[in-house]
Amino acid sequence: MKKILIIGFFVLLLSCQDKEVLLPISSESIIAEVKDYSTINLFFKIENKDTLVDFNTKNSINANNWLFNIDKRLPLRKVILEVKKLQNNKSSSMYKNKTYENYFTYTDTVKKTMAFMPFSKIHFRLEKPDFNLVCFHLDRNDLVHYNEMVFSKSQILEFINKLPKNSRIYFSFDKGMSFGKYIEYEFFIKHLVIPVGISINYKKEYIY
Repeated sequence: MKKILIIGFFVLLLSCQDKEVLLPISSESIIAEVKDYSTINLFFKIENKDTLVDFNTKNSINANNWLFNIDKRLPLRKVILEVKKLQNNKSSSMYKNKTYENYFTYTDTVKKTMAFMPFSKIHFRLEKPDFNLVCFHLDRNDLVHYNEMVFSKSQILEFINKLPKNSRIYFSFDKGMSFGKYIEYEFFIKHLVIPVGISINYKKEYIY
């Protein structure tokens, strides 16, 4: 069984390439262990004052789980563009296996180990959502935009509690936020206590 170690300050070191990935962090583990995996590394790189995604997919095998080690400093939109390309390549492969998942990796700061967030079932849309949807837009500054109103994310339940019964909520994300901030928001959404009769669509996310 393969094992992954976190070496100091939540940095994943790729010794064979002399590169590092600063992983996102959280205080809990969604999944603590994944077997039969390949790793895909998305590195943070600055070139001519522009932030680039420098990635390595040499170790990826379509017929197993994929672990995405993504530097938390990378802009969300650039990350998702690359993730979508890789997902499409995997899904079109003759060697794909539907029982295997894709996971974002992050560091559990309590256990001080790597943890895993499954995302295979999320459909990422790089566009604004339809105006008919009940959608809360999360920006990089912990503010929420909803129906031309802007408020703190700590106030979001005040607005959710006022929604009509049978409402279905969607979330969109500021394309310029860091990937680390996105993972932080994923846990924020996960822990929202939604009133009975209202639901969240966890399978579709908008990024713009």
